[in-house]
Amino acid sequence: MTDEQTPLQIVEAEIEKTCKIARRKRDEVTLIAVSKTHPPQRIVPLLEQGQRVFGENRVQEAQDKWPALREQYPDVELHLIGQLQSNKAEDAVALFDYIHAVDRPSLVKALAKAMDKASRKVPCFIQVNIGAEEQKGGCAIADVSTLIEQVRSADIPLAGLMCIPPFDTEPAPFFAMLDKLARDNGLDGESDQEGGGLSMGMSSDYATAIMLGATHVRVGTALFGARG
Repeated sequence: MTDEQTPLQIVEAEIEKTCKIARRKRDEVTLIAVSKTHPPQRIVPLLEQGQRVFGENRVQEAQDKWPALREQYPDVELHLIGQLQSNKAEDAVALFDYIHAVDRPSLVKALAKAMDKASRKVPCFIQVNIGAEEQKGGCAIADVSTLIEQVRSADIPLAGLMCIPPFDTEPAPFFAMLDKLARDNGLDGESDQEGGGLSMGMSSDYATAIMLGATHVRVGTALFGARG
């Protein structure tokens, strides 16, 4: 690291290097800058450096800060990466370009209704509880196939699968498991077209995720620093 390098440049260089090692093209991986809990004045420097894809955990927080930012930067792509309550489906469909945590039939129904009402189709990832952790969201591995069919039947664009591996555990086996789940269900893990996206990897493990097929990495701390 040199004094001239910004956190974004460091992360971008690591993604570029990892893609070369994995024999993948750089444009196969989308960097989502996780801006949750950070105020607009912390986000603007990344926008000024050219970053255009951002992730938020909560609908209300995103509503509070992104409409004004989007007036200045209308080409921003916004991803909802946190859990979504069904009663917030309409707000989420209105604001976000991707939704990453679809994990139950009731949410599929709420999103389908909201998309029909808004005449706007928002691609969605199915979140898989890859470590079978009771405290985490995500559908059970055994339910993935059924939920995929429900999403498709509801005419919701399927972006792919998403996971968050157990904390303080080697993530590679879980990333590999998500990739296998995608392939077992006929999803092409090499692109985010027609359900082949793999949203996995965060600040501590995004390089590992890219090696194992990630198409979207969700990076917060490495770009913004630790949250206070």
